[in-house]
Amino acid sequence: MTDPAAPPTPPVPLAALLAREDLGLRQLAGPDARAAGTAVQWVHTSEMPDPYPYLLGGELLLTAGVHITDPAGADGHLDDYVARIVAARGAALGFGVAPLHDTVPRALVEACDRVGLPLVEVPPRTTFSGVARAVWRLMAEARHAELRRVTEAQQGLATAAARPDPVPAVLRQLAARLGGVAVLYGPDGAELQRAGHEPDDGVRDALRGLTAVVRRAAPAAPASAADTAGSTHLAAYALGGGRGFALGVATDRREPGDHTIAGAAVVLLSLLTGEHQGASEAARSAALVRLLLGAPVSQTGPLLGGDRWSVVHARGEGGPLAASALAAALGTGLVD
Repeated sequence: MTDPAAPPTPPVPLAALLAREDLGLRQLAGPDARAAGTAVQWVHTSEMPDPYPYLLGGELLLTAGVHITDPAGADGHLDDYVARIVAARGAALGFGVAPLHDTVPRALVEACDRVGLPLVEVPPRTTFSGVARAVWRLMAEARHAELRRVTEAQQGLATAAARPDPVPAVLRQLAARLGGVAVLYGPDGAELQRAGHEPDDGVRDALRGLTAVVRRAAPAAPASAADTAGSTHLAAYALGGGRGFALGVATDRREPGDHTIAGAAVVLLSLLTGEHQGASEAARSAALVRLLLGAPVSQTGPLLGGDRWSVVHARGEGGPLAASALAAALGTGLVD
């Protein structure tokens, strides 16, 4: 589950900040940022002796050590200070050298090492606002790369859906985009199609079990579910149409845009596995695929016959509406 306090932007690897020569940051304590995969979601500056009440989690907390009256740490304050940051799930501590302290107190380095909190030295030439600006820029770059990746993946999936043998083509495209395995399951849980690398038996069984959660006919059955099998990330999605088909995905890592990419595949596979009731149903699917490929309405309109169609664009107060609830309210499965 996504932390509700997490910002809507991709986190920045602490290693990416340490690699920037213009900042001159240096890690002094804690696990190696690159090996540990330490990520920063926020930047916060505080000189409070107890920053816990002001942290949301994931922060690079910056301090000049105003609250450190005993650099030797004989009174145990530094151990308590570091422990409170860890308790608040802070990502790392950044200590600004000068004007108050010529060096990072050795007792602080040792305290961070004891609890595994990354400690970063900020040189006198680098301002805290400069560190924050670098984080926001890296976040913007990551967000732009994520949007580009999602857009390219959606276009690739739509193109695959227009091929002569669309279902395996969509699964191959999805597996390639996510770097894992994509499996289509039938109503009885049988594996109908698979693309990507061969999963081991444990992952295969766990993924099949997870899809059983979304294939249930109960009204409260979720539209999607997630789990892990060892270090492998699993996700299952119910396909629309109420026929019990499901999509299972297993990947070694989970990227921010993966759920959106899988959602596009779910829409296409729902259309491709749906029970076509005639030429009008096929025409609607063809029209939707062509719209996904970028065809203008003037070319897709004739496929829909003489009926009038309404396109609804809305924003729900209090959070985004679930696609399934919106589909039920509007009486159509053509919902994003």
